[in-house]
Amino acid sequence: MSDWPLWEVFVRAKGGLSHRHVGSVHAPDREMALNHARDTYTRRLEGVSLWVVKSSDIVASDPDQSGPTFEPAADKVYRHPTFYEIPDEVKHI
Repeated sequence: MSDWPLWEVFVRAKGGLSHRHVGSVHAPDREMALNHARDTYTRRLEGVSLWVVKSSDIVASDPDQSGPTFEPAADKVYRHPTFYEIPDEVKHI
């Protein structure tokens, strides 16, 4: 089992909610990873959807590099919601 790859498990609790990371499982392939994830993380019918992703396939930014990674966004004020005026007739966004 130690030779099996590690898979990250994400569960969506209800329709309309986002998936959230709940843990990891070891499995030889994606079908077994999905089955292990179901058996491990949804025993009490907590979820309506599961995602399993090989840990080795996840790419993440380095928290130590957050400045260079996210500072360019500060130069693009048009991306900020405060840049736009919302018409009075728009009630829900």
